[in-house]
Amino acid sequence: MSQIPDVPHDAGLTVQDYAYARLRNAILLGALPPGTALTFRGLAEALSLSPTPIREAVRRLHSEQAIDVLGNRRLQVPQMDAARFEELVRLRLTLEGHAAERAFPWLSDVVIDELTATDLAMDSAVARGDLDALTQLNQAFHKRLYGLNPNQPALPMIESIWLQLGPFQRQVLNSYDVTIAKDHHKEMLAAMRARDLTVMRRALEDDIRDGSMDAGLRLLRG
Repeated sequence: MSQIPDVPHDAGLTVQDYAYARLRNAILLGALPPGTALTFRGLAEALSLSPTPIREAVRRLHSEQAIDVLGNRRLQVPQMDAARFEELVRLRLTLEGHAAERAFPWLSDVVIDELTATDLAMDSAVARGDLDALTQLNQAFHKRLYGLNPNQPALPMIESIWLQLGPFQRQVLNSYDVTIAKDHHKEMLAAMRARDLTVMRRALEDDIRDGSMDAGLRLLRG
């Protein structure tokens, strides 16, 4: 089994929540590739926990379609195919475009400066080849933007899609040279500073298509 990255174990976090957070983070980052075979015992050993919190974490992740339960206590990170991938990315386009548009009235120069700093940190992650940091920072960039809207019910749905895409998205990142990929975040930031919603949403959609849809379908279709 691939190494499962650790996460902060805050004092108020139950063992069950810690197990869930750590497995969820591993799936989001793509530390567990599609098709990875898992067992309750193997996960318990990898996380140095008893099987009980692992079972609860797996139950939650199975309900989020992030782990398949196959029977005979066998588990698997879901495989990805072209049809499912395209459906998930189209949902991203719809939900994230909506979330960005609804958050737009709450944009401020302070927030834009924060997002600019996050984008610069992403540049540094790309330069040193740190795909874990790149993934985390990319998600932080989008969550910060969408979360500006105080009445934002779409974010949990968006995060659920990220979770389902996570293992395959890492394979997509590994399949091409991220150092030469176009940085649509900078286009988004320029549009934010100009307070141009139309251009910002177009740049967001281009970011999702170029960084996920097009590269992913090429990989799946060979």
